[in-house]
Amino acid sequence: MDKLIQEIHDEAFIIDAHYDLLFDVAKQRALGRTKVIETDHLPNFKKGGFNLIVSSIFEDDEFIPEMVLHKALNQVSALYAEIDESPDELMFCKSYEDILEAKHTGKVGIMLSFEGVEPLYQDISLLRVFYELGVRFVGLTWSRRNFAADGCHFTMEEEDRGGGLTQFGEALVKEAERLGMLLDITHINDRGFKDVFRFAEGPIIASHSNSREVAKTPRNLTDEQLKKIAERGGVAGINILSRIASGKAGEGDIDLIADHVEHMKQTVGVDYIGLGLDCCDMLRKYFPPSDDEAFDILKHQNLQDLTKKLLERDFEKEEIMKIYGGNWLKVYGKVF
Repeated sequence: MDKLIQEIHDEAFIIDAHYDLLFDVAKQRALGRTKVIETDHLPNFKKGGFNLIVSSIFEDDEFIPEMVLHKALNQVSALYAEIDESPDELMFCKSYEDILEAKHTGKVGIMLSFEGVEPLYQDISLLRVFYELGVRFVGLTWSRRNFAADGCHFTMEEEDRGGGLTQFGEALVKEAERLGMLLDITHINDRGFKDVFRFAEGPIIASHSNSREVAKTPRNLTDEQLKKIAERGGVAGINILSRIASGKAGEGDIDLIADHVEHMKQTVGVDYIGLGLDCCDMLRKYFPPSDDEAFDILKHQNLQDLTKKLLERDFEKEEIMKIYGGNWLKVYGKVF
């Protein structure tokens, strides 16, 4: 089996569709460090065989609304600086051709995504600015309200805010598609999910959401939602953060991650599953300790553990290669 695992990781195009990379990088660069990605993250990417990382633009509540645009631009600027400092190792990808070139030249590609459109306030013209800077994914919300839509809660016990897309959100969906950006409904509430599908015409993804049948949290997708995504030719990315995978912060193991993959396969087939790992352990240093702390069930450098588990559950090599990146590439090729 070890030989087959290595074969899969050598041949697959492996993509993590969601990582809060720049949240960490910008804070480290503010301390005077350089080459943060090359030093702290790249070895893990390489050990796991990752070819492409989609980095989110995300900021804490404390910077909203006054400082959020400034902080978002800081993160984008940090990525440009990191690429300049590590040109032989990293490549900023803005098109499908860039993605393929990064793989061909042996570099790890980095793409940019909004995780919540707070930096736009309610000025739709700023979307074009971020597009020109390289942002290609529009995650409409994090789990909070913004000018576009309502985010979901993390537990079923919390009452849904109930709001869907606002008028600004509707216009934003249409403008994002016009520009050639990929819409991401992760973190949006159920009504907002329906609204996005009403107003969007192209593929829609959920970059880092699991199955709600396996783990009861609004952050995950119902079977009906998974089918809607599949019907549009989108992909849902498997999330390895414990509170998303299990519905509880302190629980979860690699078998549970495989349970999510299996359920999605049974529900929509392997062509609509990807990886959106949402590794967050590296962010703990920025927050106070908590008794109810979520943890990474799997890390970039340990992706082989999931490969082994899926093989033990009779997944074929070709199925795993689709899940690890082939399905994302298909969507990226259509939109970018």
